[in-house]
Amino acid sequence: MIRILLAEDDDVMREYLTRALERSGYAVTAVDRGTAALPLLEREAFDLLLTDIVMPEMDGIELAQKAAAMVPGLRVMFITGFAAVTLKAGGAMPQARVLSKPFHLRDLVMEVDRLFQVGEANGL
Repeated sequence: MIRILLAEDDDVMREYLTRALERSGYAVTAVDRGTAALPLLEREAFDLLLTDIVMPEMDGIELAQKAAAMVPGLRVMFITGFAAVTLKAGGAMPQARVLSKPFHLRDLVMEVDRLFQVGEANGL
């Protein structure tokens, strides 16, 4: 089963995303900030880091960069409601996907599905 680590500081959004991904067959561990995600990355294996970019304590870009150093090959997808931040994310982690808010939960699941279909097709 594909394991997703979700870092999202908005309680309602975190709950909706978790529920939608779990209904689609993914195992989701959700945290409310980037600093809570790092210890989990040290202890557990995840296939995808799905993170909001704008969060307190540590933003999603910094989290993704630290996660990539800790877990080479970890897939990353950013979610954000800020267009300028989207450009920054693409420059900081060009291999990461960026999904801009607002989006439908169906779009999120399709992007995650696509991310893993591409990886499987490439033998990852």
